[in-house]
Formats: sequence, structure tokens, C-alpha cells
Amino acid sequence: MLARTTVRQASRLVSSSAAARTAASANGAKLAASSARSCSILSLSRSSAAASSLRASAVLPAVRAAAARFHASSRASEKDRSWVDKGVVTYAELKPETQAPSGNITIIDVREPDEVAQGIIPSAVNVPLSKFQTAFAGTGTGGNFVRDFGFDRPQFDDALIFYCRSGKRSQEALDYARAQGWWNSRNYTGSWLDWTANEEKK
Repeated sequence: MLARTTVRQASRLVSSSAAARTAASANGAKLAASSARSCSILSLSRSSAAASSLRASAVLPAVRAAAARFHASSRASEKDRSWVDKGVVTYAELKPETQAPSGNITIIDVREPDEVAQGIIPSAVNVPLSKFQTAFAGTGTGGNFVRDFGFDRPQFDDALIFYCRSGKRSQEALDYARAQGWWNSRNYTGSWLDWTANEEKK
């Protein structure tokens, strides 16, 4: 009788121990699953944060460019537009500026170097149209401008006159410059052909 009782007690202990191990194993599996879910959520959160950062870094330059154009436009509305509102530049208006430069106007030749080698309007500087968009990007600092073109990059409010051979490329330069914030700009539509024709009359 005592032996049977002892066997039953031992059997109960074994069953209880097995049940405890099973419960512990189940709890361990739950903890592991919970930990995996937490890691997955953390990983997704980090990925989402990284993606947001990448999107922000991609959008920021465009936002800055738009802001620069907006502020330039705001400045233009507050400035004296009497000079720029004269419209296209004529030979008669340009000639005195080349004889005695005021220092208030920058004349920019947008022809290519091989064309400039054949002659240039006195006191003009050269920024080829092929390099113009990079040189006059509104968000740029102009750090390499002096090295590349030999003069300081104009400020947004500076008075600029563009010319080329016949006025077409200089109009492109004018349109781009204004779009980037150089509102105080005009085009010498007659350009080099008109200049040389008038100079030859003398």
C-alpha cells in the first residue's frame, strides 16, 4: 500500500514538473515573439525615420530655391524699377556707359569665348550661355564665380545688361536671370551686330 502511494506521489511530481516546463516554454515563446515584434516595430520606425530624412533632404534644396525666388520677387516689388522698366537697351543708351562706366551697371556678354575673341563691347565681361545656368543658379554661393569669369557674381539687386551676337541668346540669359532673382536686368536686343554697325558709321 505504501509503495503504491509513493509511486502515485512520484507520478504527480513528474507530471507537475512537466507541466511547469511546458508553461515555462510557452512563456518563453511568448516573450520571444513579443521581443521579435518590438524589434520589428523599432526597425520599421527607424526605416520610416530614415526615409523621412531622405525625403526631406531631397525636398529641401527645392524649397530653398523657391524661397530665394520668392524673396527676390518681394525685393523687386519694393525697389525702384524706373531703370528696368525702360525695357530693351539701345545703342544710344549703352554707349555712354562703355565710355565712362558708372560702376552701377554690369554689361554681360553671353557669347562663347571664340566669338568674344573677335571683339567685345568695351567694359563688358563674359559669361558664356553654355555656363550661364550654373553661374546664375539662385541657390548657389558663387564661390567659383571669380575664378571662372574674373569678376564678382552680381547681387540680386544689381543692374545687369545682357547681349550676345543678335539678341536671342541674351534674351534667354535675361529670362533665366530674372527667374532666379536678378530682377534688375535688361537685354541689349541689337547686341554685337547692332554695336558694330553703329561703330562703323563713325
